[in-house]
Amino acid sequence: MKCVVELPLQLDSFQAQREAMVREQIAERGIRDVRVLEAMRRVVRHEFVPESFRQHSYEDRPLPIGEGQTISQPYIVATMLEHLAIRSGDRVLEIGTGSGYVTALLAQLAAEVFSVERHESLAALAESTLLRLEFRNVKIRVGDGREGWEEYAPYDAILVSAATAAMPPELFAQLREGGRMILPVGPASSQELQLIRKASGSRDIRILEGCRFVPLVEGEAE
Repeated sequence: MKCVVELPLQLDSFQAQREAMVREQIAERGIRDVRVLEAMRRVVRHEFVPESFRQHSYEDRPLPIGEGQTISQPYIVATMLEHLAIRSGDRVLEIGTGSGYVTALLAQLAAEVFSVERHESLAALAESTLLRLEFRNVKIRVGDGREGWEEYAPYDAILVSAATAAMPPELFAQLREGGRMILPVGPASSQELQLIRKASGSRDIRILEGCRFVPLVEGEAE
């Protein structure tokens, strides 16, 4: 099993903004998981944002990253990570690599991260950014997120960063007994964030809060 490399706090021109983001947008709104807060202090979000939006990197909102996709609002990312309660030895599946920002956070929290992205251009850019920032415990592939990544199953945790009408059964099948999955469910007008635990092969579903994500695209990858 691979070890997670403990990255040093990044000293850069965005450091003060990053500290303010964690303090004001995340900790002051109730996120208490120390490992999540520390990961969000360490991972340089601006490196995952297109140059034209970089000055907005640490604002409390999603930002476009191309292909009709977005990098999610920091608070909702922190909420998902806290509820997943990822342990340092966990194997995690991410659906929707996007810019690679959440992938980087997962890589700080878990032992291994496997991420599936439908858009080849986003997957390539995310992989390049993650390698440049020296995240070595991540694998990315282009594919249909609804199918997961069976080769490396079962997973201790699954994070889905796009909304779906219902939980894809293939993803639940790849979840380890006792594992956790978090995903947004519903149409754009009324999505809810669901935390699903696998208990004796059945789904234990907890509704967390309202949310808004781009849809999980059906069909073949590009």
